Amino acid sequence: MIKVNLLDSVTDRAKGVAAVEQKVANPRTQTMLLALVVFSLLMAGMLYDYYSSASARDAELAEKAEQERIQTQMAAVNKERTDLEKKTADIQSRIDAIQKLRSSQQGPGTVLREIKMRFDSVPGLYLKGVEQKGTELTIKGESPNEVSVTNFAKSLEFSSGLFTNLSIETQREEMKLPSSASSSSASGASAAPGEEKDAPKREVVTFIIKCTFVPASPTSATAPGQQAAASNQVAQK
Repeated sequence: MIKVNLLDSVTDRAKGVAAVEQKVANPRTQTMLLALVVFSLLMAGMLYDYYSSASARDAELAEKAEQERIQTQMAAVNKERTDLEKKTADIQSRIDAIQKLRSSQQGPGTVLREIKMRFDSVPGLYLKGVEQKGTELTIKGESPNEVSVTNFAKSLEFSSGLFTNLSIETQREEMKLPSSASSSSASGASAAPGEEKDAPKREVVTFIIKCTFVPASPTSATAPGQQAAASNQVAQK
């Protein structure tokens, strides 16, 4: 039969605990333990600082990359806007050139039409010529009297701003007869020289009217038509 001495094991355990307590109570051991704890705390702090710095650096790099991406997109948008503005300016310049060309082509026809309309309203006038330099007009003609010239000038003056800054020059001159009329008058004069001396000389009034022609814009020309159409619609209602 095997016998176990339990008392020896208990006494040995008590000695081991006492030895550990004795080692812990040793100042050198306490100093080493304190140094180990401090070193562990320092390592933990360094690791925390390292990971915090790495995280902040990664966040900064991500933000920088996002800003660069936004700047690239903004540069592309600005380039597209610049190209669009350039194309718009090019199209507008072409439109202006076309409108200028059309106005220059329609200008003389409009001037002659307006002048003819007013010439026809005053009987006895004879148009000798029209000169246009930009917006400046010079109208030359003949009239049997000054009244017709005055009426024609009034029709130009009250033209809703088409003809402005009018100046009139008139001069009485002896009427120049055509060659056929002069030959017949010469034969008549040879037949009756006394009657030729007694007959009064016929005179005409030559005039020069200078003014400024301002053609009506398309919007102002279409506005009365639109107003008339609107009034007609109101009247029908």
